[in-house]
Amino acid sequence: MSNTIEMTDYMSFQSLLDDEEKLVRETARSFVNEHVLPIIDQHAQDETFPHHLIPIMGELGFFGSTLPEQYGCAALSAVAYGLLMYELERGDSAMRSLASVQGSLVMYPIFAYGSENQKKYWLPKMATGEMVGCFGLTEPDFGSNPSGMRTKAVRESSTTWRLNGSKMWITNGTIADVAVIWARAEDGIRGFLVEKNTPGFSAPQMKGKWSLRASVTSELILDNVIVDEEKSLLPGVVGLKGPLGCLSQARYGIAWGALGAAEHCYQTALEYSLSRIQFDKPIAGFQLQQKKLAEMVTELTKGQLLALQVGRLKDLGSVTPAQISMAKMNNVNVALKICRTARTMLGANGIMGEYPIMRHANNLESVYTYEGTHDIHTLVIGQEVSGLAAYR
Repeated sequence: MSNTIEMTDYMSFQSLLDDEEKLVRETARSFVNEHVLPIIDQHAQDETFPHHLIPIMGELGFFGSTLPEQYGCAALSAVAYGLLMYELERGDSAMRSLASVQGSLVMYPIFAYGSENQKKYWLPKMATGEMVGCFGLTEPDFGSNPSGMRTKAVRESSTTWRLNGSKMWITNGTIADVAVIWARAEDGIRGFLVEKNTPGFSAPQMKGKWSLRASVTSELILDNVIVDEEKSLLPGVVGLKGPLGCLSQARYGIAWGALGAAEHCYQTALEYSLSRIQFDKPIAGFQLQQKKLAEMVTELTKGQLLALQVGRLKDLGSVTPAQISMAKMNNVNVALKICRTARTMLGANGIMGEYPIMRHANNLESVYTYEGTHDIHTLVIGQEVSGLAAYR
């Protein structure tokens, strides 16, 4: 399949973008075409991540791209950031996950909750990709209910803390130079920056996945880890609003990213259906195949417009967590359906690594339930419209 096909744009979506937003999208698409698509299937087959792309992504400004220039970041709009996530996930969920975790789940809490010294030390290094971070919230027994976390932080002295516990399903964990660890302290949930070589801290990689195979997924283990308060504790937040604020940033990026995977599958199916001859004509000329193409492009277009409006509201500072939940819930759901439908159009070829469809579909099975499951986001919206919480 050609890697140069332009963005699917059935409703003149790009006419609603400004010049900077268009440039960000085009730059990211070129990066994916040149550096990701030629190699990503082999990395997924081998269950490895293309580490050599991290400094290139840093040089292009893909990390922490909405944060201020004073910290070495690009100060992009939320919409430009969303378009970046769209194009990176068009390459693979692993590429979007790396950038999303780095920017939304590590750099953002340092920027929002960290001391000025923490910001000056970490943010410029992470913006270039010199340093990689991970986000430790989910635990073996607590995913959708983070308030039940068992990882504990106990004050050891006037200047140090002791951390004990474990985290699970952590993107970037094994390759991270620093982990943002959320732990239960006496005064509530607190955030800590734990560097990789700290005694008692380890991050074994989780292997054997059928999804997100090109992404590094890890367990984090904290066994009597002692950290310095000034260097480690994020002083600007206490309570679950800290990690949940980070998750809203990440979920927003996912709402865009999933559509990139969907577009890649739709375009693959369209191109394939125009060249695949059955009964003396391209299969794109048969009614049932046209129905599939029409439904795929319709759902993709609706998702683009939903993500764009959420992005505009985010740039205005008026978006709500429930609106982000709607975008994440809807767009991942339709993206997964598009990938599955595209697979049927390619028949047996749809399961081969020569085409991206099964890889994207398998990835989206995880995206469907991470950063808030589809069911939980449904209930978030239900609570917003009814005023009644169904998950407590």
